[in-house]
Amino acid sequence: MSDPEIRRVCVRDDVRFGARVSIVEPCNLYGCEIGDDCFIGPFTEVQKSVRIGARTRVQSHAFVCELVNIGDDCFIGHGVMFVNDTFSTGRPAGGRKELWRSTTIGNRVSIGSGATILPVRICDDVVIGAGAVVTKDITASGSYVGNPARRMQPLP
Repeated sequence: MSDPEIRRVCVRDDVRFGARVSIVEPCNLYGCEIGDDCFIGPFTEVQKSVRIGARTRVQSHAFVCELVNIGDDCFIGHGVMFVNDTFSTGRPAGGRKELWRSTTIGNRVSIGSGATILPVRICDDVVIGAGAVVTKDITASGSYVGNPARRMQPLP
């Protein structure tokens, strides 16, 4: 028998923090940038090259993968998952990062619990409903729900 490799939960020293950031451990943060007055909840992972804008809240159990840029004044609900691999070759890209795609979230975007965000661009002033799956760019402000996410029509 051999001893296992044990990886500990951590906030590495290569994270750039703005002023007045709050983090609830345990969480994994590495190689990312967290803006002023942000909150990062427990059991979250924020990977390298991610940028989270000022006054944004990332709730527990969220996963923010590489190549994600989140704007200012956003809310990322519990268990939100960002995806950067679209399986464009019919299988996982693995270490082939050239196959990964980026995601850009505008300002004042609220993403409900359990939503999944594929590589897309989401404009400012958008609400994504809980459990929604965003598969295409969102270019008009409004509320989006479902799988795939679609804009809700305003009530008459």
